[in-house]
Amino acid sequence: MKRLFYFVLLLAGVSSLHSCKDLADEDGNPLLDTNTTTGLTGPRALHQEVDNSHTIATYFYNGLQLSRVLTDSASVTNVAWSGNKVSTIDFKGFLDLDDDKKLDKDSIVYTQLYTYGGTGRLETISENRSLYHRITTSPFSVANPSPQTLYKRVKTKYTIAYAAATGKLDLITMESGPEATPFVNTDYSTTKFEYMGDNVAQLIKNIGPMNGGVPGTPTEKYSYGFSNYDVNISPFTLLPTAYKISRLISTNYKGEEGLIFSPNSPRRKTLTDLTEAIPVPQVASTDYRYDPQTYMTVGYTINYIYKPL
Repeated sequence: MKRLFYFVLLLAGVSSLHSCKDLADEDGNPLLDTNTTTGLTGPRALHQEVDNSHTIATYFYNGLQLSRVLTDSASVTNVAWSGNKVSTIDFKGFLDLDDDKKLDKDSIVYTQLYTYGGTGRLETISENRSLYHRITTSPFSVANPSPQTLYKRVKTKYTIAYAAATGKLDLITMESGPEATPFVNTDYSTTKFEYMGDNVAQLIKNIGPMNGGVPGTPTEKYSYGFSNYDVNISPFTLLPTAYKISRLISTNYKGEEGLIFSPNSPRRKTLTDLTEAIPVPQVASTDYRYDPQTYMTVGYTINYIYKPL
């Protein structure tokens, strides 16, 4: 699948974005003022990701715990907790399932249940997903489509593995199939993590069919590389790992989100289609801006806005 991966060199300054000086959160609390030299002091939370044209994500909290995320086209992710662990994530909205850099018109609803092992580490995620589309055939039309209508249900299980030596996230294995009786897995994927120190250096993604419960030869293979890390604080350190995994697995083509698992931020990232005869990396790079507390505030044309806790 040919996919777009844009080369970006971040220009110094963010003049194309409105001033953050007067921004406030949903409760009226002042947010990080990028027009001062003092920055935000004390405990903080990630409040928004904003680019030059729209708000990518807005984060809401119940006390110190992430509770809701609003994303493109009024999509909503609700995060439920059991004690200090994420137990359920529900999503309603739109995703880019084919990675053409446009949200699909089909809407999606899914629920993910999180299961932890005796050591307290996340081990499995069970997902039930429903897909809806608008019918454009008679008696409907392209100009007058039907309401969103259920056309597919999919059951998926994600198995999480950790490196024995380091305890770091190592492998996410996905098996899925259409809801039916008897249920049969028809598709699989694997996402392998490689590290340089504490930072993710590469994700290797394999995607393919299953037959009789056995994974077949991958039909798609991608490498997502991250390098030239800074030494400052990534905004994604403020989000729970379970949510970051949910964000990574929401579609098959979210490998570039691998950087959100790192404590620092990469100045260079690459995407390589490993099925090509001569794989050629597509490259994106950036410079970063930081606040006085060394939290990253601007990178890859995205502004990160914080709120006090």
